[in-house]
Amino acid sequence: MNPSGRFQGDIGINDRAIESVSKNLKGENEIDASGCFVVPGGVDPHTHLEMQSGELVTSDTFHTGTIAAAHGGTTTIIDFVEPEKGVSLEEGLRQRKKSANNEAQLDYSFHMTIPGWHASRGINEREIIDLMDSGITSFKLYQAYEGLRLEDDQLYQTLKTLGSLKALPIIHSENGPLSKTLQAEKLEEGKVEPRFHAASKPPLQEAEAVSRAIDIANLADSPLYVVHVSAKESVHKIQKARGQGESIYGETCPQYLLLDKKLLEQTGGEKYICSPPLREAEDQKALWKSLNSGVLQVVATDHAPFTEAEKLSGDDFTQVPGGLPSIEGRLSFIYNAGVKSGKISLEKWINVTSTRPARIFGLEKKGLLAPGYDADIVVFDPKVNRVISPENLHENVDWSPYGELHVEGWPRTVISKGDILISEGEYLGQTGIGEFVQRGASSIY
Repeated sequence: MNPSGRFQGDIGINDRAIESVSKNLKGENEIDASGCFVVPGGVDPHTHLEMQSGELVTSDTFHTGTIAAAHGGTTTIIDFVEPEKGVSLEEGLRQRKKSANNEAQLDYSFHMTIPGWHASRGINEREIIDLMDSGITSFKLYQAYEGLRLEDDQLYQTLKTLGSLKALPIIHSENGPLSKTLQAEKLEEGKVEPRFHAASKPPLQEAEAVSRAIDIANLADSPLYVVHVSAKESVHKIQKARGQGESIYGETCPQYLLLDKKLLEQTGGEKYICSPPLREAEDQKALWKSLNSGVLQVVATDHAPFTEAEKLSGDDFTQVPGGLPSIEGRLSFIYNAGVKSGKISLEKWINVTSTRPARIFGLEKKGLLAPGYDADIVVFDPKVNRVISPENLHENVDWSPYGELHVEGWPRTVISKGDILISEGEYLGQTGIGEFVQRGASSIY
């Protein structure tokens, strides 16, 4: 199956690549996929493995996180480089690659973060060109968080440079200063419970930041990809811009499609704190509709796992590490909540979890079952029943935001560049087989 349609036949693999898609093929080793969907390996373009967050580090390493991803049918991830203050972008990349090398069990790449402190010195075109020559073709920008946030003039100059070089800017759109003020107001009023996290980051402040980023990108003659869109108001801003012919793209995540902010009101609601916050059922409807119509093009995870004790350790909602685990369940979650419920088609499911992220982020050999593409293949069994729980997952975390969710459909076999990684729930890959992928230019250009 590909986004363009379905075909009953065989896939021939040779030398880590797909050699043929035809009928009645014979091979030295054969896998019977009868009764299953054979789809391209998933591409998750938004993960945070071994990510520093204050004094904590996300609990999944490149080793554990990529094994978990493989179990769920993802065969390529894109993580982040976030250089410490004073460290060059190139040195930040070197350090991050060192962490992943010989640890990652899947192919991987990175987005390069351009923090506010770096942008304040001016963007060095040569530095961006050198990174692009090294296969880093997307750059993360922030409108929130001290030290990371770019002022509007910095955002304009950075977007102008990236657009002129055909580098893809991706942006975390929240109004950071406004959120900080709203947080302070809640704390002054003694409102410290998790539910006030959502109240301090309301949909309108997200949508305002999205709208402002879109306008600045338009002024800078640059495309823009908005990460983790959560609110219907933000969807409307993106839809309007795209309707006017602007080159604006975006993603949402399983947590915004399946979970809502009522979870923040229950005991242990701290565990469900993420940014942007979980929203309402009406926002979920808008997000599903936007995926089906193409207003949003990608479902990524923003996988940022912390242990239950770490999530419950803060004295108020501002002290809780933000982020949720989703890297393993993504394909099954979207199949169940999207395809089986009739919100999206099978073809759209493949598109938003594999093909579109591969094209948008310049993964030229990923995301399709066609001759010449990497043999990244998932045999997805729609008849498998599974209960989502820490005991049944491989993420290095002792809880799941999806509780005891029952899903129908899970990968039976996962192949990465011709090697079987997962067979009937067992991991068969050799340690450190993941490779850094040099990415080309985005299809947006």
